[in-house]
Amino acid sequence: MTQTFVIPDIHGRLDLLSEALAEIAARSKGETGTIVTIGDYVDKGPDSKGVIDRLLSGVSGGFELVSLKGNHDAMMIGALRDHSTMAAWLSKGGDTALASYGGEPTSLPQSHIDWLDRLRLLYVDAHRLYVHAGVDPGTPLDLQSVETLLWKRYPKGYSEGFGNLHVVHGHDNHPDGPLLYEGRTNLDTLAWRTGRLTIGVFDDERPGGPVDLITIKGAPAGR
Repeated sequence: MTQTFVIPDIHGRLDLLSEALAEIAARSKGETGTIVTIGDYVDKGPDSKGVIDRLLSGVSGGFELVSLKGNHDAMMIGALRDHSTMAAWLSKGGDTALASYGGEPTSLPQSHIDWLDRLRLLYVDAHRLYVHAGVDPGTPLDLQSVETLLWKRYPKGYSEGFGNLHVVHGHDNHPDGPLLYEGRTNLDTLAWRTGRLTIGVFDDERPGGPVDLITIKGAPAGR
């Protein structure tokens, strides 16, 4: 049995990301699998730079790392390209991201900018579709808009997936989550603020939602 481990919105919490990767390695017991990070690596938390450095260094143990783009990652790249959007990005948590690089946009390494810019928007395996925010169930995958993939919020209680695929996403935070439905799983528990990160564990041979959840508990923001 191989497994896919899904890490939701990190938002600059290098401490939670590091502990999550260590816990996945410990639980896998040398077996290979896939780690999917579903975006929002930057903003709000204290160490956006450290998070990207950590992901750029790769993962050990034979895992394949699949990193998807989140709306905050896209906002950061947009602000660096078009400074007319800089104030909007800074007001949505970009100030802490910029501070982690020393406070100046010119301080960001080109390797970080290129990595964020090239992140894929979705990932599909035999049984599931992984995306930052969501998908339009009535639109083919190759016609989904960037706006939908990065910004969608599902109606409360919406339980469908995408055809036969179970949708795994974050973006719409629920501190008392995760939210588990027949057709979709929302893993975002506002980890950057609550200090509680939930990792979904999926059996690659079994359709549907997670077979296990790993909870990483760190200090809430501001402590």
